[in-house]
Amino acid sequence: MKKMLTGYVVSNKMEKTVVVRVERKFRHPKYLKVVKTHKKYKAHYENIDLAEGDKVVIASTAPISRHKSFMVIKKIS
Repeated sequence: MKKMLTGYVVSNKMEKTVVVRVERKFRHPKYLKVVKTHKKYKAHYENIDLAEGDKVVIASTAPISRHKSFMVIKKIS
C-alpha cells in the first residue's frame, strides 16, 4: 500500500526534484499536549509546473535515487 502525504513545496531548485515539507500533529504521550512536527521529503516530478508554496500530494514509490522515494501525484490548488 502506498503512503500518501500532503505538504507544501519548500524548494524546486533541482531538476525533476522538489523538497516537500509535511507537517503532522500528535498528542504527547506523557503531557497530553498536541505537538506539531514536520519532516522534509525529496519527491520526483516531471510534467507538473510547481513553485514554492504550492500544496501537493506525494506518494511513496520504489527508491528512485539515494534520497528520493516519493513521487508528486498531483498539485492541490
